[in-house]
Formats: sequence, C-alpha cells, structure tokens
Amino acid sequence: MEVAIVKYNAGNICSVECALQRLGVKAVITDDASVLRQADKVIFPGVGEAKTTMKFLQASGLDVVIRSLAKPVLGICLGMQLMCRHSEEGDVDGLGIFDVDVKKFRATSHADKIPHMGWNTLLDTQSSLFRGFARPEYVYFVHSYYVPLNECTIATTDYILPFSAALHKDNFYATQFHPEKSGTVGERILQNFLEL
Repeated sequence: MEVAIVKYNAGNICSVECALQRLGVKAVITDDASVLRQADKVIFPGVGEAKTTMKFLQASGLDVVIRSLAKPVLGICLGMQLMCRHSEEGDVDGLGIFDVDVKKFRATSHADKIPHMGWNTLLDTQSSLFRGFARPEYVYFVHSYYVPLNECTIATTDYILPFSAALHKDNFYATQFHPEKSGTVGERILQNFLEL
C-alpha cells in the first residue's frame, strides 16, 4: 500500500510519519501532485495558522490537488480545519470539502483555558474510522479553533461546548485531535483509516 503525507508549510508532519512507521507503513512525504494522486491513501496533517497555510496551498496548487483526490484522505487538526468552508483564524476560505465554518473558542468561565490542550473523550463515534471502539476513548487535542457539530460529524468532544472531533464526507475523513499523539487509541484509528 502506498501512503502519501501532504508536504506543505505546516508542523507535525514527521510525527505522523513516525506513527505510520510504528504500524509498519513507510509513507512518502510529498507535494508532487502525481504522487498524491497515485497513492492509495493520503494524509493531510498540520499544526500552524490557517491563513498563511491556505496561501501556501493556493500558491503551490495543492488546494486543487487535495480537493480532486478520489482515494481516502485523512485531515488532521489544521488539516481538518482547512478542509472546511471558512475559518475565523485569519478570516480565510478553506478547501470547502466540508460545508461548515471553523470558529474560535471563546471562554465562558474563568476555568476555560484556550487553547484546548490535552486529553479529552471521543463521544458518539459513528464511522469505520472508529471500528473496534466499545466505549468512549481518550485522544489528544491542541487547538484554539473548532468545527461546530454538523451533518458530517462522526465523533464529538465537549470542551466549553460540544464540537466536532471528527468529520466524514465521501472519501474525506478528518480528526481535530492528533491520532499520532494519542497512543494505542490513535494507532487503532490510523490502522482503521489504512484499512478503509
């Protein structure tokens, strides 16, 4: 199986590569459109800022490439947010794969810390991405922006308010949390994605 990780100006790509290596998968990190189109699976991870990253994707043509992919694609964290219609971070339009806007967390009490950072529970999982889950599991989050619940939501988490922990539409999947930093639970999610 050929797995490609989208190479662009975002952090956290190497940790995704290492997580796949632990599963016995050697991925290629690339910004080559033909390699991305030929891969069996594509992962679009990221840690960074939405507006700067979208400008880079548009300048390199990767925005068009990602939208056109017909094989399973997994967006992670910033990757998930950029797959949405619009983000409040930098007031920028995303790829529009998911027809929903990304919102900024706003504290409602003194106890609310932003960014949302640490382990939180996955609830209401409803996808083959979570095959084998018999109970709510903990995964690792680091983010200041969130995707509201919508028709593409396949898992939720509650921090300040309930929000989308994962999305799915057609061949596109996405997680707000970091499976590559979520221990054995995250490895199971990545394995399930590879087996789609």
